[in-house]
Amino acid sequence: MEELSKKKCEPCEKGTPPLTREELQPLMQQISGWELIDDKTIEKSYSFKDFAMALAFVNRVGEVAEKEGHHPDIYLGWGKVKISLMTHKIKGLTKSDFILAAKCDTLVGL
Repeated sequence: MEELSKKKCEPCEKGTPPLTREELQPLMQQISGWELIDDKTIEKSYSFKDFAMALAFVNRVGEVAEKEGHHPDIYLGWGKVKISLMTHKIKGLTKSDFILAAKCDTLVGL
């Protein structure tokens, strides 16, 4: 199975069904530290030593999100960032959410 962070997010068409619980489980095993919420959202909190490092991470995530055409909800505070992913068009999760989650994890410490 190809590493999620190496894949490209794909646009979702309205009416596409969200991933089922059975489809979510193997993808959850490929991303570390992410929490599945109501089978509709995945979230992860990151800690940084100060606000500047947290902001730099948010900016890197923003650049990747723009390239991928898939945008997370991002919450920024002093030394902390929370990323929340869901495909809003279908009010659920697609493989692109997991791809972007994996890409976010690769940006920590850059």
